[in-house]
Amino acid sequence: MELDNAIRLTEIALGLAFTQQSIEHLKSTTHEKTLFIPRLILSLLLVAGFQTPWITLLLLAISLAMLIRFQGPYHGGADRMSLLIVSCLSLAHFAPTHYWREVAFGYLALQLLLSYFISGWVKIVNPEWRSGRALSDVFQFSAYPVSDALRQLAHSPRLLFTMSWAVILFELLFPLSLLSSTTLIIALFIAAAFHFANACLFGLNRFFWIWIAAYPSILWFQQRVMATF
Repeated sequence: MELDNAIRLTEIALGLAFTQQSIEHLKSTTHEKTLFIPRLILSLLLVAGFQTPWITLLLLAISLAMLIRFQGPYHGGADRMSLLIVSCLSLAHFAPTHYWREVAFGYLALQLLLSYFISGWVKIVNPEWRSGRALSDVFQFSAYPVSDALRQLAHSPRLLFTMSWAVILFELLFPLSLLSSTTLIIALFIAAAFHFANACLFGLNRFFWIWIAAYPSILWFQQRVMATF
């Protein structure tokens, strides 16, 4: 995948993700609308490919204003990834040379890689994750409106133990997916399915769309790294 194509795919996916997020705030307070209506318009322009360098810069400014308005990333990891993507896109567009453009976009790929690996590391050093207890608590005490049938999974220790270790091992081994384009595509498909399941089961839809938006960067990065050997 060429760098320009990867950047453009990232812009489209990010614009769609921001559009969905902004629509959620159209019935919010007037103060919030002053942030999210311009964000919605800019996101649609980004998808359309209109003046994308300046659009990404304006979206970055709005993202920083949102940090002030909500006193931090109010949607946690999803907002942090959003800020990372729009920052890297802005830097890539205004980089003085092609080398620094690759560095800016490659940084996004490395952060995506680390987001999975570090998540797995945090889990494996946690005894509650290794035993499956952490997942039990997720199903049993989730604040999200999940079904009673889903909450009953909290009483299936063997299943939760297996699920816990499947997640841990996948996240820790994710960096090995860079060995080939085929293994990377398979790994990203599995990761996307995981995020999709979380969106359906727990309503974590923002994680699904925003992590998908970062996938073109790592697809480009893998090919770029392999081309040097």
